[in-house]
Amino acid sequence: MLILAAVSLALWLAVLLLPWQAWRCTERLEADDAEDAQPAGFTVLIPARNEAAVLGDTLAALRVCARGAPVIVIDDQSDDETAAVARGSGLDDLTLIRGTPPAAGWTGKLWALEQGIRNVTTPRVLLLDADIRLTRGMPASLQRKADEGYALVSVCAEPCWAGAAARWLMPAFVYFFKLLYPFRLANRMRSRVAAAAGGVVLVDRQALADAGGFGAWRDAIIDDCTLAAHVKRAGHRCWIGLTRGATSLRRADAGGIAHMIARTAFVQLRESLALLIAATALLVLAFWIPVLAVAAGHGAARWLGAGAWLVLGCCYLPTLVYYRRNPLAAVLLPATATFFLVTAWYSAWRALGGTRSVWKDRHYQRGAG
Repeated sequence: MLILAAVSLALWLAVLLLPWQAWRCTERLEADDAEDAQPAGFTVLIPARNEAAVLGDTLAALRVCARGAPVIVIDDQSDDETAAVARGSGLDDLTLIRGTPPAAGWTGKLWALEQGIRNVTTPRVLLLDADIRLTRGMPASLQRKADEGYALVSVCAEPCWAGAAARWLMPAFVYFFKLLYPFRLANRMRSRVAAAAGGVVLVDRQALADAGGFGAWRDAIIDDCTLAAHVKRAGHRCWIGLTRGATSLRRADAGGIAHMIARTAFVQLRESLALLIAATALLVLAFWIPVLAVAAGHGAARWLGAGAWLVLGCCYLPTLVYYRRNPLAAVLLPATATFFLVTAWYSAWRALGGTRSVWKDRHYQRGAG
């Protein structure tokens, strides 16, 4: 136990001290209400499948914060009132496209975006999920960041905090995403790390074409980070950060959050059982050993475990503070990590059974393209 506790502490000290400092929340882009909106040089592209419950609020926000921007909604074969909500939005420049079934080898969202991009003529495209509400000044902030020379600008929308499960799990979801894709590295042109948050992505149409268009990654399950990787490989700069100027409208309980994580967890591990086992061992070392050392260790082992627990909590604290969540949740991060681990194993179990991913009632089978 002494050696394991020492290794766990060393691991967290490395996370804390590595120069890219993935645990910090320094990469952020907030809306500036004080400044006038820039002229719309972008088209908003919204894929929507059974989004009647949230789409109205998303479009109403655009009516305020993106006046003059063309908006294209792709009704991706919805069987609810999504199309009716879009038609009743009151937007002056709205195009509603009736989506067709995904072509062979395409995931549903990317196929919907492919149908929409054909109608875009502006220099930039704002890819916006149907459940994301932008605040006044946010589109202008995105454009200003793009004007600094970034062909792709993406922000992680603030999660919906409705429900105890969301308040407990969603800050950790963002935190773990930042550990997997350190924003400081992703924002460096020469770094091989590339990341985007698919809910809000402003991208140059030419850069998108240079990257091969959506067809170049038509079967991607993690489509946002794949988009960023292709744009970066095409020689363009990308930027990702946090924001409170875009908020998710999607309420989710623990089951819904588990389903969201399971959609990509095993894909993130390259659908490799060996990598899943390795990730499990790393998680046990990082999160369980400190708790076990404090609870059952003696002498130096207990002190090392307490130190590791303290450092892992300190690394999580900036995310909690940024989202104005209870700082005491940092103490419970080992339990939160366990939830994510169980969900990853569920994702693998489902994939090994033949289902690569499930989203919006669409099942993507392994080996099906």
